[in-house]
Amino acid sequence: MTEGLDPRRKRIIYRATHRGTKESDLIIGGWIAEALPAIPDFRLGEVEELLEELDLDLLDWLMGRQPIPERWRDSIFDEVLQYYRRLGPQT
Repeated sequence: MTEGLDPRRKRIIYRATHRGTKESDLIIGGWIAEALPAIPDFRLGEVEELLEELDLDLLDWLMGRQPIPERWRDSIFDEVLQYYRRLGPQT
């Protein structure tokens, strides 16, 4: 999964797949594994910033239990949300 990636992208994958909750590892880590190779360098800071958010907050936003904060509307978070919706109800 990390073969051929630069160190920054490897760190992002590690952080995304070792979040602390199985759900976050599957959702955030799964999205990162799928999307990261195509994310341009100039957007990596936004990805890293998203990874700073708490797992419980991310899951609440994804599952619609809490409104998505303004700072994450029309952002990289939209791609995570689309990924989550494609996963379907099993998560």
